[in-house]
Amino acid sequence: MITFKINGKEVQGEEGQYVLQVAEKNGVEIPTMCHHKALEPAGMCRLCTVEMFDGRRSRYVTACNYPIWEGMEIFTASEAVIEGRKLIVEMLLARCPEVPFLQDLAKKYGVEKPRFKAEGDDCILCGLCVRMCEKMGNSAISLTGRGLDMKVDTPFHVQTDVCKACGACAFVCPTGHITIEKIQEEISTQKSMPIPSEYEMGLKGRKPIYVPYAQAVPNTPAIDRDVCMHFKTGGCKVCTEFCGVNAIDHTMKDEIVELDVGSIILAPGFEPFDPTKFDFYGYAKHPNVVTAMEFERILSASGPTMGHLVRTSDHKEPKKIAWFQCVGSRDNNRCDNAHCSSVCCMYAIKESMIAKEHAGDDLDCAVFYMDIRTPGKDFERYYERAKDQGVRFVRSRVHTINPVPETGDLEIRYVKENGEVLVETFDMIVLSIGLQTPPELMKLANDLGVELTENNFCKTDTFTPVETSRKGIFVCGAFQGPKDIPQSVVESSAAAASAGELLSSARNTLTKTKEIVPQTNIIGERPRIGVFVCNCGINIGGVVNVPSVREYVKTLPYVEYVTDNMYSCSQDTQETMRDIIIGNKLNRIVVAACSPKTHEPLFQETLIDAGLNKYLFEMTNIRNHDSWVHRNNPDIATTKAKDLVRMAVTKVALKEALEEAELNINQTAMVIGGGISGMTSALSLARQGYETHLVEKAADLGGQALNLYKTWKGDMIQERLADMVSQVKAEEKIHLHLSTTLSNVEGFVGNFKSTLSTGGKDQILEHGVALVATGAHEYKPEEYLYGKDPRVLTNLDLDRKLIANDPSIKDMNTAVFIQCVGSRDKDRPYCSRVCCTHSVDSALELKHRNPDMSVYIINRDIRTYGEKERLYKEARQAGIIFIRYELESKPDVVVENGALVVKVFDPILGRNLEIETDMVNLASAILPAKDEKLAQFFKVPLNADGFFVERHAKLGPSEFATDGVFLCGLAHYPKPIDESVAQGKAAASRAVTLLARKTIFTSGEVAKIDPASCSSCGVCVSICPYSAPSFIPEDARFFAGKAQINPALCKGCGLCVASCRSGAIGLKGFDNDQIFAMIEAI
Repeated sequence: MITFKINGKEVQGEEGQYVLQVAEKNGVEIPTMCHHKALEPAGMCRLCTVEMFDGRRSRYVTACNYPIWEGMEIFTASEAVIEGRKLIVEMLLARCPEVPFLQDLAKKYGVEKPRFKAEGDDCILCGLCVRMCEKMGNSAISLTGRGLDMKVDTPFHVQTDVCKACGACAFVCPTGHITIEKIQEEISTQKSMPIPSEYEMGLKGRKPIYVPYAQAVPNTPAIDRDVCMHFKTGGCKVCTEFCGVNAIDHTMKDEIVELDVGSIILAPGFEPFDPTKFDFYGYAKHPNVVTAMEFERILSASGPTMGHLVRTSDHKEPKKIAWFQCVGSRDNNRCDNAHCSSVCCMYAIKESMIAKEHAGDDLDCAVFYMDIRTPGKDFERYYERAKDQGVRFVRSRVHTINPVPETGDLEIRYVKENGEVLVETFDMIVLSIGLQTPPELMKLANDLGVELTENNFCKTDTFTPVETSRKGIFVCGAFQGPKDIPQSVVESSAAAASAGELLSSARNTLTKTKEIVPQTNIIGERPRIGVFVCNCGINIGGVVNVPSVREYVKTLPYVEYVTDNMYSCSQDTQETMRDIIIGNKLNRIVVAACSPKTHEPLFQETLIDAGLNKYLFEMTNIRNHDSWVHRNNPDIATTKAKDLVRMAVTKVALKEALEEAELNINQTAMVIGGGISGMTSALSLARQGYETHLVEKAADLGGQALNLYKTWKGDMIQERLADMVSQVKAEEKIHLHLSTTLSNVEGFVGNFKSTLSTGGKDQILEHGVALVATGAHEYKPEEYLYGKDPRVLTNLDLDRKLIANDPSIKDMNTAVFIQCVGSRDKDRPYCSRVCCTHSVDSALELKHRNPDMSVYIINRDIRTYGEKERLYKEARQAGIIFIRYELESKPDVVVENGALVVKVFDPILGRNLEIETDMVNLASAILPAKDEKLAQFFKVPLNADGFFVERHAKLGPSEFATDGVFLCGLAHYPKPIDESVAQGKAAASRAVTLLARKTIFTSGEVAKIDPASCSSCGVCVSICPYSAPSFIPEDARFFAGKAQINPALCKGCGLCVASCRSGAIGLKGFDNDQIFAMIEAI
């Protein structure tokens, strides 16, 4: 290393480096206009002139191309240097008086008006563009002429095909002299084409080197070989000059890697339908016709319009937006996609609501639909909320979009249900495009020997919904069939469980035991703090002056070591950090980088490897909270970074080592509920090697499935159910408890103790996890003469007749089905999900048994989502009549002269109908068990409808917020058999993540109680959602009646701390003295 001084401060640099490089590394600002890191320095603008003292005399050199040497002294802001720069700026400003960068520079150096004649040019002849073009491997432009006639030009001043129109010259031009437009008009014969961002749906461009999207995993840039200049010309490689960790290798190629695996899970997803196939919608012709995916990006705060709702064509704020449903779905005639894509209705409603949030309530949103399908949990409530907030829902399928000349608006003509023809004009139209399987996945399925359905989704069985036709290959997500995020997450866990069952004998055969480093005892030691400041590439370093922050941190109390890293989270930096902690005997660490939410565990693991308690660590977010927020104001960002690091250093100096309690895991599971979902969970757990207790309050297994005839795919349920029950009874690791109820539960994750009551006798069961599969039951209607006339049945009543092969069914001439009985109303504002499919399937069965029977289905919307749409089509082809009704005009069932008559208004005919029928079948709602006692036992919540509330609607649909307790089946929400089976397996999969461990550790950051200060008021006990606080028993030797915290249950949320009136409760890792010290530091 070469040592020398800059402005009196000793610095070091490597041999061959220039003064400017070392100055930049040490946070010393030297202005320049012709310098670029990837290019050889030229010293043409002279702005970087500095004073060099060699021990005898001073000389003036250009910092960009003057090599460093031992003992030299550099002065970057001496009086002579400043005067020289002022003169240079004055001359440049006279040449280019309208260039903003030069105007700012002149203002900085006090140059108000040049003494020289203004030339009105905008090129300072820095040569950056010429050198960059040469670097690209083109040399299409050069500096031509001499003296006053020198300029940047092509040979012979003609456009040339040598120029690839890459735009590199425009990118580096400091004055804006070269633009993309100028390249097209004067330099290149080739057309400059923007590279569309795939993630932004082509609404925004991207660079040849790009991260696919903001939260990509892995979050690593990729190089697009098709547009990269290096792969086009052999030149460039500018990126390698900027990569501080030498990660770029242009010689890398795709390689085939063979893996020896025991099973395969297919989760390749789907592709959105391409609406360019429908010329009548004018997509790609009319710029204000967009797909729902494109509209999502327009609404996104990180999207092409930064969340500002405007038309991308003219940036006009729309006043009226229409959504067209079922584009590329439910359409055999125009695209061969007969299936319903399941998600489109809900995302259209969501988009309309968010659009109103962005643009205000005056925005007119209209959704044109055939059936609104919102059968998911809480989806119906969202639909009703959208209607309440003014979103219009129009039952019509619009055929054609016509552009309005000059305005860019869009005119549509449509027919309402009553036959009225209307014409409306909209500012934007959003096409709700469907989901489909791309050709490459069809090929993959063929190569793997996996069967597909007629809609080209993976073929599965109702009772094995994640198993493909080939053993050992499993499937989940939209390739299994169109579905939303919650069901995709459920299936992913289910597929993992199925693979786990297959591979259970090989579990832990490839694991390695990690060497544990003994923890250093720091009690009584003075704080020795190490601070690591991250550049995060340019995410932080491009805004925050990291060297300045680093130097500032050195002045803070107790700081013994400071450094900055290009990427603190990289593997090599982690290893270096570990060695630094050990070598410098550091006992507390601060990392100033990105989000602790994602990276704190990584750094804590490094502390553990260095022998430090992982809680002697503080992470401050100078990316999300600083550089991203203040990207246009580096000075403020740098000051804020210093403040944030100072607060972190102040806090960590007061931190103490925290202990994590180690809990043994009882590797036994308890499943509550012996229906299909519960039995599926029990079988999966047992097949993965875990003792499982299956508790069922009834005398027999099967639950509601005992009343079901067949699935929509044609499986005879009673035969399959009997087989499943036999499997459960034959499984050695499943212990059955029939006619048994749960009377008490104590304990916590890994160590539950439940009391089972059977025939008046109690049994204590110790187990590590609990799975709730308590099911639901059928609503018994009070309307439509149910219970008063035997000809009025429910779906389950009819199924029981079908199972019994009741001969009266064949003799019927007419049957009427009435949908949404007891659901989708003010008392039960949810859809029961299974009813439409069940009724359509039953109606087809009736037609099969008696083809001459007249069958009517009176409905509000037919919700045969996914591939169940096939049934709806078959029903219409079989002559089943569908009549729609509104909630305000429900059908009426009466007896007239002994005949059963259904009266209903038909909105298509515009008249009242009377149908004399032999049977009325009511699609009655599914009601939750509303087991509040069970909810209290496990401290898990119920929603307003009485169904259990999962940890997270999308990301944790099969687990509770209470650790060790899981959820599946109808207890979660109404669902068909295949989805119940999938969730049963999913719950088992989540449970195995705990059962597979012998021990778990509680968090160290939990609440603590000073019993001497506790007033025994009980507020903490009542307010904690996890039941962590409790009273010390009255017969205890010390502090009887005072509150105590169970660290195994505590989540560290702080509710009890904030609620304690006596100030007796604190939160470890967030003590008052730490918080107040941080406040004082700022």
